[in-house]
Amino acid sequence: MDVQVYLDRIDFEDTIALHKNVLFKLQRKHLLNIPFENLDIHYNRKIKLSVPAIYQKIINEKRGGFCYELNGLFHSLLKQIGFDAKLISARVHIKDDDYSPEYDHLAIIVNLENKQFLVDVGFGKFSLEPLKLEMNQTISDSFGKFQFDKFNKEYYRINEVKDTNVLPQYIFKNEERKLSEFSKRCEFHQTSEHSHFTKKKLISIAKTNGRITLNNSQLKITHLENEEEINFDEREFESKLKHYFDIEI
Repeated sequence: MDVQVYLDRIDFEDTIALHKNVLFKLQRKHLLNIPFENLDIHYNRKIKLSVPAIYQKIINEKRGGFCYELNGLFHSLLKQIGFDAKLISARVHIKDDDYSPEYDHLAIIVNLENKQFLVDVGFGKFSLEPLKLEMNQTISDSFGKFQFDKFNKEYYRINEVKDTNVLPQYIFKNEERKLSEFSKRCEFHQTSEHSHFTKKKLISIAKTNGRITLNNSQLKITHLENEEEINFDEREFESKLKHYFDIEI
């Protein structure tokens, strides 16, 4: 991995240091420059959980990816820079007290300055910056408010706070995992009819004041509090992909 090429890809120009401000800016820049997308699944391109393969796709080919790719690669960057970072397995909220299986989502924990931070560049619309892992405290972020609590004693849970509503996002154990441990679930999301990733094409990227999201036949542009939805014929997908994301497949 060429660290400088990676930093250029996310438009990071500051001096690298093992500092909270650097970590926060790295995540912010990553989310604003690399999209979340599942397109390989719909173009019959197998996603391999190999850092060199992911680096080639996301950095050299200027694509995006889903959680295993985005957080898997970002973790490698953080480690190479010198951050104390580890991969964790998360289970995504479905409804009530129901969560998806282990390894359904991949995220990162960074130990820094005697504190722990949840780092996630692969969960679509989520926080813009890392979230300090402390219980029952409301954390204000540019993209919303978040709060950690415990679930069934053994899990940490990250929630989004909207008005008086606490909305669970996912649960996780603070245990280090290897990228290879996510292979089976990654295969499921590429091939199973029960995976939401096989239902339709999706690509989405955060903007400082909103988000651009494209699927098979709809473009959604959010700017501040305004949201515009544009429906189109599925045959126009590739042209929209090129225009809004500068990606050709």
